[in-house]
Amino acid sequence: ALERPYASPHSWGRTYGEHKRHLEFSHEQYRELQRFARDVGIFFTASAMDEMAVEFLHELDVPFFKVGSGDTNNFPYLEKTAKKGRPMVISSGMQSMSTMQQVYRLVKPLNPNFCFLQCTSAYPLQPEDVHLRVITAYQSAFPDIPIGYSGHETGIAISVAAVALGAKVLERHVTLDKTWKGSDHQASLEPNELAELVKAVRTVERAMGSPLKQLLPCEMACNEKLGKSVVAKVAIPEGTILTLDMLTVKVGEPKGFAPEAIYDLVGQKAKVDIEEDETITEQAVENHVKKVKH
Repeated sequence: ALERPYASPHSWGRTYGEHKRHLEFSHEQYRELQRFARDVGIFFTASAMDEMAVEFLHELDVPFFKVGSGDTNNFPYLEKTAKKGRPMVISSGMQSMSTMQQVYRLVKPLNPNFCFLQCTSAYPLQPEDVHLRVITAYQSAFPDIPIGYSGHETGIAISVAAVALGAKVLERHVTLDKTWKGSDHQASLEPNELAELVKAVRTVERAMGSPLKQLLPCEMACNEKLGKSVVAKVAIPEGTILTLDMLTVKVGEPKGFAPEAIYDLVGQKAKVDIEEDETITEQAVENHVKKVKH
């Protein structure tokens, strides 16, 4: 494989081996990156592409191991990685649901701290090949682990949508210039886009809120101004039994019965004279039993 000719415009050598040797970092360069990450206060880790790399990252005391999509079905490697006891982030590009179930069964007994990322291994990734619904399928199939998204698309919209679907880990590539040589650059975010993405994700997290539907304090002003009441469609003399054709719904002052109470008022007796367009209040009718709102 190292001797394979590599004639792409992205190539840094005649063969894949030359290309790889030109690009790969030394152990000391990794240590330098780790020192820098520590100085600026961010996590440092890497995708270990083989078992020796797992050993090296373990030595560096990384906070978690990233398993790249190309190694997700490499079971001996997964087993070795899981046994190190560090949290694992496992990408699922190029895999099937059946393989991911095997991965889950292999890793879970050895190391409960891992998550799966929905991922499609194409650079740049077209929207129709993203399949965000796999996030939901993973949430159903693996309810006891976090599910995330690893995106190689352009822009931030799809990644924000992944968060709205419940992605708990988001992985994106970052570059300083998308026009640079190398197939990853055009599928990456520039720093200003990364900042936009973080901002958008935080906004969506706040917006997810609660599943409880109710009148909120922030809606009170609108409710006061636009909220409607049951009012008399015609003048209703004291003692009249209310029928539906005597009632209608309008914005009225003061507030009376809420519109949803209109059918409950039918058959009730007016205790006082009610003028046309006057709101129907609790004091104006006999025997009104409030229905409990659910």
